[in-house]
Amino acid sequence: METGLREAATGGVAPRFRSTGQRIEDLGEAVRVLAGLQPRPRLERLSGLHNPWGHAAALTDAWRFLDLCEDPGIVDRVQSLIGPDIVLWDSELHLEAASYLRFVREGREGRYWPVMPLSGAVVLVVPGHEQAVTCLELKSVPSGLPPLDPREPLYVIRYMPATSHFLREARALANWVAMEEQPLINHAARPLWLVRGEDRAGNDFVTGFSPPVPRWAGIQSKEH
Repeated sequence: METGLREAATGGVAPRFRSTGQRIEDLGEAVRVLAGLQPRPRLERLSGLHNPWGHAAALTDAWRFLDLCEDPGIVDRVQSLIGPDIVLWDSELHLEAASYLRFVREGREGRYWPVMPLSGAVVLVVPGHEQAVTCLELKSVPSGLPPLDPREPLYVIRYMPATSHFLREARALANWVAMEEQPLINHAARPLWLVRGEDRAGNDFVTGFSPPVPRWAGIQSKEH
């Protein structure tokens, strides 16, 4: 669903319609700024880029990325692959598409998905190029990648069907492997967005949106 949250967060008084192409064009400027940072951010810092409550929000306007992830035109394409009940669970920006091509070539796409049963869609967006959008079923990613300029940035968005369950347990195999191979990324604590339909698998949509409540230090115990 289209929330218009970014407009509200940046001073607008009401949501306004924007096309998929406009959203992608809008993303282009944000990505150019990120690409120009010195030193360049590590890939792990650009994971979960759509999350306004995540660490990547310190680098950019996460609402722009979330706006694109919720875009009706993109969600329509995802629905054609995985059905009408859709959860957004991850996205990441590769400042050079070459790094994502290596990621896929090494068989890593899907390896860290804490989704049971494993199913989903991957959307590839070349920021600033409104026609450069590819939507693939997860299992089709290795053979279905479009021609990509390895030097250009690539925004990767991951969706799961809301008929699957997102595993929050740190010892779930996908989460365990992810934390061994990508120690700065913790998928188990990621927030989920139900972008269309209904949740049919009892998923947790609270974690990630509720930071720990601050506690007054008070008088410290004298125990040693």
